[in-house]
Amino acid sequence: MQFHKYHALGNDYIVLDPADFPDWNEPDTAQIRVICHRNFGVGSDGILWGPLASKTADFGLRIFNPDGSEAEKSGNGLRIFARYLRDSGKAAALKFTIETPGGVVTADLQDEGRVITVDMGRVSFASTDIPVIGEPREVINEEIQVGDRTFTFCAATIGNPHCVVPLSSIDAALAHQFGPHLEIHSNFPNKTNVQFLEVIDRQNIRIEIWERGAGYTLASGSSSSAAAAVAYRLGQVNDELTVHMPGGQIGIVIDPDTYAIRMTGSVTQVAQGTLRSEVFTVTV
Repeated sequence: MQFHKYHALGNDYIVLDPADFPDWNEPDTAQIRVICHRNFGVGSDGILWGPLASKTADFGLRIFNPDGSEAEKSGNGLRIFARYLRDSGKAAALKFTIETPGGVVTADLQDEGRVITVDMGRVSFASTDIPVIGEPREVINEEIQVGDRTFTFCAATIGNPHCVVPLSSIDAALAHQFGPHLEIHSNFPNKTNVQFLEVIDRQNIRIEIWERGAGYTLASGSSSSAAAAVAYRLGQVNDELTVHMPGGQIGIVIDPDTYAIRMTGSVTQVAQGTLRSEVFTVTV
Protein backbone atom coordinates (compact mmCIF):
# COMPACT_ATOMS: atom_id res chain seq x y z
CA MET A 1 0.00 0.00 0.00
CA GLN A 2 1.84 3.07 -1.27
CA PHE A 3 1.82 6.47 0.39
CA HIS A 4 3.21 9.83 -0.77
CA LYS A 5 4.07 12.52 1.76
CA TYR A 6 4.40 16.25 1.06
CA HIS A 7 4.35 19.41 3.12
CA ALA A 8 3.20 22.94 2.29
CA LEU A 9 4.99 25.31 4.66
CA GLY A 10 5.13 22.66 7.36
CA ASN A 11 1.48 21.63 6.94
CA ASP A 12 1.99 17.99 5.91
CA TYR A 13 -0.37 15.61 4.15
CA ILE A 14 -0.23 12.02 2.98
CA VAL A 15 -1.63 11.27 -0.46
CA LEU A 16 -3.31 7.88 -0.75
CA ASP A 17 -4.20 7.01 -4.33
CA PRO A 18 -7.33 4.79 -4.47
CA ALA A 19 -5.66 2.84 -7.30
CA ASP A 20 -3.12 1.60 -4.74
CA PHE A 21 -5.88 0.50 -2.33
CA PRO A 22 -8.23 -1.68 -4.40
CA ASP A 23 -9.84 -3.19 -1.30
CA TRP A 24 -10.76 0.21 0.22
CA ASN A 25 -13.76 2.32 -0.73
CA GLU A 26 -12.12 5.00 1.41
CA PRO A 27 -9.97 4.95 4.57
CA ASP A 28 -12.07 4.56 7.68
CA THR A 29 -11.71 6.58 10.87
CA ALA A 30 -9.49 4.05 12.64
CA GLN A 31 -7.17 3.77 9.63
CA ILE A 32 -6.94 7.55 9.27
CA ARG A 33 -6.11 8.03 12.96
CA VAL A 34 -3.30 5.46 12.82
CA ILE A 35 -1.77 6.69 9.56
CA CYS A 36 -1.75 10.32 10.73
CA HIS A 37 -0.42 9.50 14.21
CA ARG A 38 3.14 10.76 14.62
CA ASN A 39 4.21 7.83 16.83
CA PHE A 40 2.18 4.87 15.60
CA GLY A 41 1.86 5.80 11.92
CA VAL A 42 3.53 7.86 9.22
CA GLY A 43 2.41 11.14 10.81
CA SER A 44 0.60 13.99 9.08
CA ASP A 45 -1.94 16.79 9.38
CA GLY A 46 -4.34 14.87 7.16
CA ILE A 47 -4.94 12.48 4.29
CA LEU A 48 -5.66 13.34 0.66
CA TRP A 49 -7.71 10.55 -0.96
CA GLY A 50 -7.56 10.80 -4.72
CA PRO A 51 -7.67 11.17 -7.61
CA LEU A 52 -11.35 10.33 -7.82
CA ALA A 53 -13.71 10.54 -10.78
CA SER A 54 -15.47 13.88 -11.14
CA LYS A 55 -18.27 15.09 -13.40
CA THR A 56 -17.41 18.75 -12.89
CA ALA A 57 -13.58 18.82 -12.81
CA ASP A 58 -10.50 17.07 -14.16
CA PHE A 59 -9.90 15.31 -10.84
CA GLY A 60 -11.82 14.62 -7.64
CA LEU A 61 -10.41 14.77 -4.11
CA ARG A 62 -11.54 14.02 -0.57
CA ILE A 63 -9.68 15.40 2.45
CA PHE A 64 -9.61 13.73 5.87
CA ASN A 65 -8.45 15.28 9.15
CA PRO A 66 -6.28 13.32 11.63
CA ASP A 67 -9.33 12.67 13.84
CA GLY A 68 -11.10 10.95 10.94
CA SER A 69 -13.50 13.78 10.12
CA GLU A 70 -13.74 15.09 6.57
CA ALA A 71 -12.74 18.59 5.50
CA GLU A 72 -14.62 20.36 2.73
CA LYS A 73 -11.52 22.13 1.41
CA SER A 74 -7.85 22.72 2.20
CA GLY A 75 -5.68 25.23 0.38
CA ASN A 76 -2.42 23.54 1.33
CA GLY A 77 -3.93 20.13 0.67
CA LEU A 78 -5.02 21.24 -2.80
CA ARG A 79 -1.55 22.51 -3.64
CA ILE A 80 -0.02 19.25 -2.41
CA PHE A 81 -2.51 17.17 -4.36
CA ALA A 82 -1.88 19.22 -7.50
CA ARG A 83 1.85 18.55 -7.22
CA TYR A 84 1.23 14.85 -6.63
CA LEU A 85 -0.87 14.66 -9.79
CA ARG A 86 1.97 16.23 -11.74
CA ASP A 87 4.72 14.14 -10.09
CA SER A 88 2.84 10.90 -10.69
CA GLY A 89 2.14 11.72 -14.34
CA LYS A 90 -1.61 11.72 -13.82
CA ALA A 91 -1.82 15.37 -14.88
CA ALA A 92 -0.10 16.17 -18.17
CA ALA A 93 -1.07 19.85 -18.13
CA LEU A 94 0.27 22.52 -15.80
CA LYS A 95 -3.22 23.90 -15.21
CA PHE A 96 -6.25 21.78 -14.28
CA THR A 97 -9.32 21.67 -12.06
CA ILE A 98 -9.96 19.72 -8.84
CA GLU A 99 -13.35 19.04 -7.25
CA THR A 100 -13.66 18.94 -3.46
CA PRO A 101 -16.80 18.84 -1.30
CA GLY A 102 -16.17 22.58 -0.80
CA GLY A 103 -16.24 23.36 -4.52
CA VAL A 104 -14.17 23.20 -7.71
CA VAL A 105 -10.81 24.99 -7.82
CA THR A 106 -8.23 25.62 -10.53
CA ALA A 107 -4.55 24.79 -9.89
CA ASP A 108 -1.75 26.42 -11.88
CA LEU A 109 1.72 24.89 -11.42
CA GLN A 110 5.04 26.72 -11.71
CA ASP A 111 8.68 25.74 -11.07
CA GLU A 112 8.15 22.00 -11.61
CA GLY A 113 5.18 22.11 -9.22
CA ARG A 114 7.19 23.52 -6.34
CA VAL A 115 5.07 26.69 -6.46
CA ILE A 116 1.34 26.47 -7.14
CA THR A 117 -1.41 29.04 -7.53
CA VAL A 118 -4.93 27.95 -6.69
CA ASP A 119 -8.12 29.83 -7.51
CA MET A 120 -9.80 29.06 -4.21
CA GLY A 121 -13.28 30.41 -4.97
CA ARG A 122 -15.25 33.20 -3.31
CA VAL A 123 -15.27 34.10 0.36
CA SER A 124 -18.68 34.65 1.94
CA PHE A 125 -19.38 36.27 5.31
CA ALA A 126 -23.03 35.18 5.29
CA SER A 127 -24.11 33.30 8.41
CA THR A 128 -26.25 30.89 6.39
CA ASP A 129 -23.30 29.93 4.17
CA ILE A 130 -20.68 29.40 6.91
CA PRO A 131 -22.86 28.42 8.97
CA VAL A 132 -23.24 30.48 12.17
CA ILE A 133 -26.33 30.29 14.37
CA GLY A 134 -28.81 33.18 14.55
CA GLU A 135 -30.67 35.30 12.06
CA PRO A 136 -29.27 35.64 8.51
CA ARG A 137 -26.53 38.29 8.44
CA GLU A 138 -22.93 39.06 7.61
CA VAL A 139 -20.89 37.93 10.61
CA ILE A 140 -18.57 40.91 11.05
CA ASN A 141 -17.23 42.25 14.36
CA GLU A 142 -19.43 40.19 16.65
CA GLU A 143 -18.59 39.19 20.21
CA ILE A 144 -17.94 35.63 21.33
CA GLN A 145 -17.36 34.39 24.88
CA VAL A 146 -14.70 31.78 25.64
CA GLY A 147 -14.34 31.06 29.33
CA ASP A 148 -13.74 34.39 31.05
CA ARG A 149 -12.57 36.15 27.87
CA THR A 150 -14.62 37.93 25.22
CA PHE A 151 -13.27 38.22 21.67
CA THR A 152 -14.46 40.22 18.69
CA PHE A 153 -14.60 37.91 15.68
CA CYS A 154 -15.60 37.70 12.03
CA ALA A 155 -16.77 34.50 10.37
CA ALA A 156 -16.22 33.46 6.77
CA THR A 157 -16.37 30.51 4.42
CA ILE A 158 -14.41 29.64 1.32
CA GLY A 159 -16.04 26.24 1.15
CA ASN A 160 -15.16 25.50 4.78
CA PRO A 161 -15.93 27.49 7.96
CA HIS A 162 -13.57 29.98 9.62
CA CYS A 163 -13.64 32.09 12.77
CA VAL A 164 -11.18 34.98 12.45
CA VAL A 165 -10.19 36.84 15.62
CA PRO A 166 -8.39 40.16 14.93
CA LEU A 167 -6.00 41.25 17.69
CA SER A 168 -3.22 43.82 18.09
CA SER A 169 -0.68 41.04 18.70
CA ILE A 170 -0.80 37.25 18.55
CA ASP A 171 1.27 34.21 19.47
CA ALA A 172 1.05 30.44 19.40
CA ALA A 173 -0.11 30.32 23.01
CA LEU A 174 -3.35 32.08 22.04
CA ALA A 175 -4.13 29.42 19.45
CA HIS A 176 -3.36 26.59 21.86
CA GLN A 177 -5.38 28.11 24.70
CA PHE A 178 -8.49 29.34 22.92
CA GLY A 179 -8.49 27.52 19.57
CA PRO A 180 -9.89 24.22 20.91
CA HIS A 181 -12.81 26.02 22.56
CA LEU A 182 -13.63 28.23 19.58
CA GLU A 183 -13.48 25.21 17.25
CA ILE A 184 -16.41 23.56 19.05
CA HIS A 185 -18.24 26.73 20.17
CA SER A 186 -22.03 26.45 19.95
CA ASN A 187 -22.08 29.37 17.49
CA PHE A 188 -20.72 26.99 14.84
CA PRO A 189 -22.95 23.98 14.23
CA ASN A 190 -20.36 22.34 11.94
CA LYS A 191 -17.44 23.38 14.16
CA THR A 192 -14.91 25.81 12.68
CA ASN A 193 -11.32 26.55 11.79
CA VAL A 194 -9.86 29.36 13.91
CA GLN A 195 -7.39 32.10 12.98
CA PHE A 196 -5.91 34.72 15.30
CA LEU A 197 -5.12 37.67 13.04
CA GLU A 198 -2.58 40.49 13.43
CA VAL A 199 -2.36 43.16 10.72
CA ILE A 200 1.29 44.17 10.20
CA ASP A 201 0.68 46.76 7.46
CA ARG A 202 -1.46 47.09 4.34
CA GLN A 203 0.50 44.39 2.50
CA ASN A 204 1.14 41.93 5.32
CA ILE A 205 -0.78 40.04 7.99
CA ARG A 206 0.22 37.37 10.51
CA ILE A 207 -1.98 34.50 11.66
CA GLU A 208 -1.86 31.68 14.22
CA ILE A 209 -4.07 28.74 13.33
CA TRP A 210 -6.13 26.14 15.14
CA GLU A 211 -7.52 23.79 12.51
CA ARG A 212 -10.79 21.93 12.88
CA GLY A 213 -10.10 18.24 13.36
CA ALA A 214 -6.32 18.71 13.33
CA GLY A 215 -5.35 21.17 16.07
CA TYR A 216 -2.47 23.64 16.02
CA THR A 217 -1.16 24.00 12.49
CA LEU A 218 1.96 25.70 11.11
CA ALA A 219 0.26 26.90 7.93
CA SER A 220 -3.08 26.75 6.13
CA GLY A 221 -4.16 27.91 2.69
CA SER A 222 -7.86 28.23 3.41
CA SER A 223 -7.08 29.98 6.72
CA SER A 224 -4.84 32.42 4.87
CA SER A 225 -7.62 33.06 2.37
CA ALA A 226 -10.27 33.65 5.03
CA ALA A 227 -8.07 35.83 7.25
CA ALA A 228 -6.92 37.94 4.31
CA ALA A 229 -10.52 38.41 3.17
CA VAL A 230 -11.58 39.48 6.68
CA ALA A 231 -8.71 41.98 6.93
CA TYR A 232 -9.70 43.37 3.52
CA ARG A 233 -13.39 43.50 4.49
CA LEU A 234 -12.40 45.52 7.58
CA GLY A 235 -10.49 47.96 5.36
CA GLN A 236 -7.12 47.18 6.94
CA VAL A 237 -5.20 45.76 3.94
CA ASN A 238 -4.90 46.07 0.18
CA ASP A 239 -6.23 43.47 -2.25
CA GLU A 240 -2.74 41.94 -2.73
CA LEU A 241 -0.98 40.82 0.42
CA THR A 242 1.26 38.27 2.09
CA VAL A 243 0.10 36.05 4.93
CA HIS A 244 2.84 35.17 7.44
CA MET A 245 2.53 31.95 9.44
CA PRO A 246 4.92 29.92 11.60
CA GLY A 247 5.59 27.62 8.63
CA GLY A 248 6.11 30.32 6.00
CA GLN A 249 4.31 32.71 3.69
CA ILE A 250 1.40 32.55 1.26
CA GLY A 251 0.55 35.21 -1.30
CA ILE A 252 -3.11 36.21 -1.61
CA VAL A 253 -4.88 38.26 -4.27
CA ILE A 254 -8.49 39.29 -3.55
CA ASP A 255 -10.98 40.32 -6.21
CA PRO A 256 -12.40 43.58 -4.78
CA ASP A 257 -15.87 42.95 -6.24
CA THR A 258 -16.45 39.24 -5.68
CA TYR A 259 -13.97 38.34 -2.91
CA ALA A 260 -12.63 35.54 -5.12
CA ILE A 261 -9.22 34.43 -3.83
CA ARG A 262 -6.04 33.51 -5.69
CA MET A 263 -3.55 31.82 -3.39
CA THR A 264 0.11 31.11 -4.19
CA GLY A 265 2.46 29.02 -2.09
CA SER A 266 5.15 26.36 -2.14
CA VAL A 267 4.99 22.57 -1.90
CA THR A 268 7.81 20.22 -0.88
CA GLN A 269 7.99 16.50 -1.55
CA VAL A 270 9.00 14.63 1.61
CA ALA A 271 8.85 10.89 0.99
CA GLN A 272 7.10 7.99 -0.59
CA GLY A 273 6.91 4.51 0.79
CA THR A 274 4.87 1.45 1.66
CA LEU A 275 2.30 1.16 4.43
CA ARG A 276 2.46 -2.23 6.16
CA SER A 277 -0.82 -3.84 7.22
CA GLU A 278 0.46 -4.52 10.74
CA VAL A 279 0.35 -0.77 11.46
CA PHE A 280 -3.43 -1.13 11.71
CA THR A 281 -3.20 -3.57 14.61
CA VAL A 282 -2.76 -0.52 16.87
CA THR A 283 -5.78 1.51 18.02
CA VAL A 284 -5.20 5.22 18.68
